[in-house]
Amino acid sequence: MSLSVVVPCYRSARILPTLVERLNGVLPGITPDHEVILVVDSTDNTWDVASQLAGKYEHVQAIRMARNYGQHNALIAGIRAASFERIITMDDDLQHPPEELPKLVDALTDDLDVVYAVSEQEEHGVFRNITSWGAKTLVMGRTMGIPNADVLGALRIFRTFLRAGFDQVSGPHVSVDIVLSWTTTRVGSTTVRMDQRTEGRSGFTFRSLMKHAVNMILGYSTKPLRLVTYLGFLIGICGLVLTIRLIYLYFSGDTTVAGFTTVASLVTVFSSAQLIGIGVLGEYLGRVHAHGMGRPTYVIREHVNGNDRVGADRVGADRVGADRVQG
Repeated sequence: MSLSVVVPCYRSARILPTLVERLNGVLPGITPDHEVILVVDSTDNTWDVASQLAGKYEHVQAIRMARNYGQHNALIAGIRAASFERIITMDDDLQHPPEELPKLVDALTDDLDVVYAVSEQEEHGVFRNITSWGAKTLVMGRTMGIPNADVLGALRIFRTFLRAGFDQVSGPHVSVDIVLSWTTTRVGSTTVRMDQRTEGRSGFTFRSLMKHAVNMILGYSTKPLRLVTYLGFLIGICGLVLTIRLIYLYFSGDTTVAGFTTVASLVTVFSSAQLIGIGVLGEYLGRVHAHGMGRPTYVIREHVNGNDRVGADRVGADRVGADRVQG
């Protein structure tokens, strides 16, 4: 068994040496064939630290993105660079203890292709937990139709052959979990200890969560279009019922049709529904347009693998070592 560990790094210069040191203490006990891939997309000195670590340890690689494309984009770059038969993805803030990785490896039994780590206890505040539940259960589960969406998380292990599902992924909006759900239904979970963040502040905000949720819904689901269709039918039925009632009241002599009020109300309702529908269609058309422009999922500026440093003249948005998988 061989293992690749992919870590997206963002403003974590002070934490990376500790993280790599702890990984060095754990990974040899799991398998002698292992590597650590640090993917950096921040503009501070995180790259300097990551490249130094890659030069110091032959099993550590450092990949520098041309800009900040997002966590999942960085993950895909690292996944494509992986050399070994199993891949672990984890955060860089030490909330995912390296000492818990053996549990994750043991949980990936022969009948499973993907295993997610679930915290023994809630490590975030009430607001974060509620919004996280909503993103997983409502967005990923109900809207996207992903089974076992409640166990999704950033600490995961999966078999490297599943990355073939990423071959056709392009454009700026990507999700590792959605693509993995397309490649296999053999998904499990295991309970591990999660620690508190020791350095800096989390990049999580309600705005970033909502942005990611909208990107996933509009990028990987047609349900919003279906919802607009249902909304149109519902408003049409309501309008028909209201019209029949007004005609009945008019001919029964119970009341007179209040022209301006009635027309204004109907125009407001129907105009609102039309604008909502146009807005949803516009979002989809905008994404089709953006995809047609060929916006890359990521571009690699530099890749350091031991003493081998590959600059921007030799790397780009395509794979880095994707064909080097070892069985």
